[in-house]
Amino acid sequence: MEQKKNYSMPLAFLTMLFFMWGFITCLNDILIPHFKAIFVLTYFESMLIQFAFFSAYFVGSLIYFIISSLYGDPINKIGYKNGILLGLLISAIGTFLFYPAALMQSFAFFLAALFVLALGFTLLQIAANPYVILLGRPETGSHRLSLAGAINSFGTTIAPIIGGTLILSTSGHETDIDSVKMPYLVLTGIFLVLIVVFKMVPLPNFTNHQNIEKGMGALKYPQLTWGILAIFFYVGGEVTVGSFMTGFVGLPEIKGVPPAAATIYVALYWGSLMVGRFTSSVSVFNLSPILKKVFTAVLPVVTFFFILLIFKIKSGDTPFDFQSMLLYLPFIAISIIAFFIGQEKPARTLLLFSVICILLLIVSLFTTGEVALWSVISLGLYNSIMWPSIFALAIAGLGKNTSQGSSLLVMAILGGALIPPVQGLIADLYGVHISFVIPIFCYVYLAFYAYIVKGIYSSQGIEFDKAISPNH
Repeated sequence: MEQKKNYSMPLAFLTMLFFMWGFITCLNDILIPHFKAIFVLTYFESMLIQFAFFSAYFVGSLIYFIISSLYGDPINKIGYKNGILLGLLISAIGTFLFYPAALMQSFAFFLAALFVLALGFTLLQIAANPYVILLGRPETGSHRLSLAGAINSFGTTIAPIIGGTLILSTSGHETDIDSVKMPYLVLTGIFLVLIVVFKMVPLPNFTNHQNIEKGMGALKYPQLTWGILAIFFYVGGEVTVGSFMTGFVGLPEIKGVPPAAATIYVALYWGSLMVGRFTSSVSVFNLSPILKKVFTAVLPVVTFFFILLIFKIKSGDTPFDFQSMLLYLPFIAISIIAFFIGQEKPARTLLLFSVICILLLIVSLFTTGEVALWSVISLGLYNSIMWPSIFALAIAGLGKNTSQGSSLLVMAILGGALIPPVQGLIADLYGVHISFVIPIFCYVYLAFYAYIVKGIYSSQGIEFDKAISPNH
């Protein structure tokens, strides 16, 4: 009877969390060129911003895993709601620390603030990702996560626009350290409001079904162990592309625009994830097969023109080549065809989209101008389904070990800390353009994981559609 309940309201409130961590995570892409100019950093040093932020996911998840191994699952003991409240509180502390960091004009202090902020996000992700999958039918779990991810991507889409205006353009130049004070104080206030909201909102409880024993039971499942590496390379690939987008767009052979103007392309990259995730989430809704196909074909184009409208409003009187953005439509058309070929099957779709990402990066390495630009930006279309697909594939069949498995997957967000500095080192030595060879290796592994995971299920005698359930 649990699965027949209406979980629309809890799901709506949980998507607020996805929006917030998407918005704030993408602000890092604005902080990178901002701090690079202020503190006179190399590309490698500026990538310490991502290292500090995403390494916190590893540290926080490792602590969580150790505690769950020794004493049992923490979320099972304190409940999903309290886990979310604690995560919000830690996140609020992290954003508040930006104020004293700006007063001290200390890059190290900023890195510490980012670390604390991401610790809060770690706890939120450990609780929220499997929770969204559990709120409904198992076979549509990855699509619900895509819907939540679409809201997350809306946050990442508008963050560069808002962040670029508030941070890069404050005081008429891009080297004002005080420009980060007010935005992050406002974010602190929003987190405190969310604490009050979630304290009052009733959320369904799956504690009885998620009662895991002490030990490391989750690691005996190969779909999870291989999936941990898949999350590592997915996050690493996605984050490093976004981190280098302003530098890439600024290259003379690509677009040759300054960082403040390049933020709109950063926004379009992250907006591409929103396009893909809204498309993937069509299956969440109870539509006829014909309507589902129509929405799959039409929704990406409608979402793209919605993003275009946002950019038009944002640009105002600032010159911007909107006509060139129409060159993006063929890339969207390819993604629509790929969605139909994927047939809503996570493993097949992940394999197909990973191969397309590899091809797009190869094209970007051997071309310049508009072709290279849109090849890189369109990676977001195919990144869109990767997190929900990998997450759903990795925890399928874990049953009572699902929460522990979730903490291990969140730990693998460490890829976002380690891959960007590697690309930064290549960029310092050989140039930003050639450094885009690094994410190719990430997508090669994702294609490998998608290829082997169904064989893993077969060896365990489980069916994917029936494996993700609070009763397993």
